[in-house]
Amino acid sequence: MSKKAILGIAKSAAQVENTVADLQRNAFVSSEDISVLIPDSGATPELGTVKATKAPEGATTGAVTGGVLGGTVGLLAGIGTLAIPGLGAFIAAGPLLAALSGAAAGAATGGVVGALIGLGIPEYEAKAYEDRLKAGGYLVAVHVENNDRAKEIREVLKRNNLEDISTVAEK
Repeated sequence: MSKKAILGIAKSAAQVENTVADLQRNAFVSSEDISVLIPDSGATPELGTVKATKAPEGATTGAVTGGVLGGTVGLLAGIGTLAIPGLGAFIAAGPLLAALSGAAAGAATGGVVGALIGLGIPEYEAKAYEDRLKAGGYLVAVHVENNDRAKEIREVLKRNNLEDISTVAEK
């Protein structure tokens, strides 16, 4: 089976929290299969602070100082802050954290686009997601094993009003 990622853009941290909770509660998605990328602007007071990290292999380690994660998002695997060239500070969680950490550490160019291309997303879609992040969007990605699960996850993202939903085969 080929592994897939379903991605979408949320407009707020509350929308991310609701989507992650829905994925876990109603679609039975493991926290290890959900990735989020949230601007670390401090402008999301509805979320609590997390000060610990369980970083996946290859990811940066350390505390999330001044981070703004909580609730269901705060329980995702591997939480860390990243400075992404051209975008600024972000909080990342899940498998995407490792990809972004490697891209950020590897070169000043690439950033989100390079990490998303590394996951198998076509370059034009990766650039569109980066543009949405620059405009204040929040990226949610769910990693699944088969087409049936991919369809189910797409429905959850649609139900939670995420935008720019796409499915890609991961490399």
